Amino acid sequence: KMSLGAADLRQRKKQNCTESDKMAPEERNKNLKLGRSPKYILIQRFAKLFFGCLAAVTSGMMYAVYLSTYHERKFWFSSRQELEREITFQGDSAIYYSFYKELLKAPSFERGVYELTHNNKTVSLKTINAVQQMTLYPELIASVLYQASGSEEVIEPVYFYIGIVFGLQGIYVTALFVTSWVMSGTWLAGMLTVAWFIINRTDTTRIDYSIPSRENWALPYFACQVAALTGYLKKNLNCSAEKFCYLLVSASTYTFMMMWEYSHYLLFVQAVSLFLLDSFSLAQTEKVHEVYKIYLFSLFVGYLLQFENSALLVSPLLSLVAALMFSKCLQMNMKKGTFLSRLLRITYIYLVLTITVTLNFLLKMFVPHKENEHLLKFIEVKLGLNTTKNFTMNWLLCQESLQAPSQDFFLRLTQSSLLPFYILVLIICLFSVTQVIFRRICGEPLKETVKLEDGRIGERPEIVYHVIHTVLLGCLAMCLEGTKYLWTPYVCMLAAFGVCSPELWMTLFKWLRLKAVHPILLALILSMAVPTIIGFSLWKEFFPRIMTELSELQEFYDPDTVELMTWIKRQAPVAAVFAGSPQLMGVIKLCTGWMVSSLPLYNDDDLLKRNENIYQIYSKRSAEDIYKILTSYKANFLIIEDSICNEVGPVRGCRVKDLLDIANGHVVCEEGDSYAYSKYGRFCHEIKMNYSPYVNYFTRVYWNRSYFVYKINTVISFQS
Repeated sequence: KMSLGAADLRQRKKQNCTESDKMAPEERNKNLKLGRSPKYILIQRFAKLFFGCLAAVTSGMMYAVYLSTYHERKFWFSSRQELEREITFQGDSAIYYSFYKELLKAPSFERGVYELTHNNKTVSLKTINAVQQMTLYPELIASVLYQASGSEEVIEPVYFYIGIVFGLQGIYVTALFVTSWVMSGTWLAGMLTVAWFIINRTDTTRIDYSIPSRENWALPYFACQVAALTGYLKKNLNCSAEKFCYLLVSASTYTFMMMWEYSHYLLFVQAVSLFLLDSFSLAQTEKVHEVYKIYLFSLFVGYLLQFENSALLVSPLLSLVAALMFSKCLQMNMKKGTFLSRLLRITYIYLVLTITVTLNFLLKMFVPHKENEHLLKFIEVKLGLNTTKNFTMNWLLCQESLQAPSQDFFLRLTQSSLLPFYILVLIICLFSVTQVIFRRICGEPLKETVKLEDGRIGERPEIVYHVIHTVLLGCLAMCLEGTKYLWTPYVCMLAAFGVCSPELWMTLFKWLRLKAVHPILLALILSMAVPTIIGFSLWKEFFPRIMTELSELQEFYDPDTVELMTWIKRQAPVAAVFAGSPQLMGVIKLCTGWMVSSLPLYNDDDLLKRNENIYQIYSKRSAEDIYKILTSYKANFLIIEDSICNEVGPVRGCRVKDLLDIANGHVVCEEGDSYAYSKYGRFCHEIKMNYSPYVNYFTRVYWNRSYFVYKINTVISFQS
């Protein structure tokens, strides 16, 4: 049976590579009947491909120019000094860009990489491999391109850096355009995808306020991978196109994995989609397993080049793919169509999931790893399986990106007409896919070629993949608002594909049994008329808003932070170590280069513990306790932020000082009332009073409206 199955797969693969030649005579006869010469058909196809590619590339370039123009208008970037430009990078974004600056200042690229991998000038008392810990491969590539292209005399480093990111966003939009075009057969769907993507920009990308984030570097490559995978899964694909799509999937998968530390989680969701697609025999098994091999290759090479990153070995992606490859022989036997095979197919999913969980458990037992353990604890608390008073965990739970999406999110998608059309398309596709799965369970084979009049859009494997994928990503987005940036772009793409696809309308008409009007003609008309009407209404309502947005000059000016950074560069000793909130420490590292005691990173247990300890400056602890904490990290200066000390948050219990009081046991909550029983006042308030014992440990050396800087005394005087 195994040899027969393998022979069957080889025969099907051979047919795929030669079917374009076999179909040529039939198409030629059809064209002769219609009075069309082969030369006319070739010119028509070339024109369609040329103008479609031109529209896709133009859309991407225009979006990149739009982002650049909006960024200039928002920050007055070209008219700012270098320090004011750098302040626009906040939190972890500041850290990423600071390492890009260090690479450019290094005497050689090799020396710069060595200093990053053995970095002891960023965090006090700690040597880190910044390339591995912070996934700095984008910065390595950007610095190489900047120096190799001779751009030093042409463009400033910051413009080159953000220009690459904006260019990648243009590629992102182009990839979404191509995906919807490949699925629908018309580049009108691509234009509608781009329009919805730009209109819903606040929910499709974080580029507005976090340019250097790993997502902005990585997701364009994932979009290219999805576009190539969409073409690769198509039926009736000629051999050269199949090889091209396969190579593009391989290259983009590996690049995506190198650009983002959490990329393997998103690839795991994609692997689950392909697993379900293959389990119900809705795609060619050999193609799906080729993608699994790409995953394995990317994980292996990524493990080696990311300094033996153990997080990839214990990732759920590796466990799932290994289980699927192990079960490959069993799956081939299930494709025979017998009653036993259909019975085995029902238990196949359970078997694979069991092997995956077991293998992942064993890997975590034998492979030493500490990365991302806090994610598992977070999931437990998020699902209500556990409770905690831990400051870091509760602080993460309070972050807006880790909350369930608000009603405003769905309202925005509805106002742009995206959500209603997405739900319509998704329902039709889901019903069609369910029908196909039922037919497969009953033993009915799939058609080799699905014609328009068949009204079976659920038999196209690339459509089924996208339906499953968008449902899984949608479930994530319903739990965590931060994951909406993964889901919403594909909502735009799927909705645009659906309204522009004659097959989807024909599927709907088949169910309605429409007889009054010729259904094929009506499907063709609606696939052109509906997106045209949508596009016109979007243009009329949202285009003036976009133009107004680009014409308005917004002001981003933070004089207090500028003054603080200027004071540090002029007055603080070169060897000084600063302590304060992690977000501010990232900006200090970028703007001044001084060493800090903590960083806004959440993938390292030691840094998480540092952040929690240094945040104690906003708790109800004694001056002696805070002094011991700060001196244990060799800090020389302490910065108190008035915005945190006097924070008035919209959600009670989510302010930094509230979370610290809960973690330290300084607040007891009973029936909505809070009772503080700490014998010390809040440190950030008390230190401003300039009385003993605070003046014995700390000396104020600088202040403005937002920041208070204190020198940590090396010699303690207990005179009042």
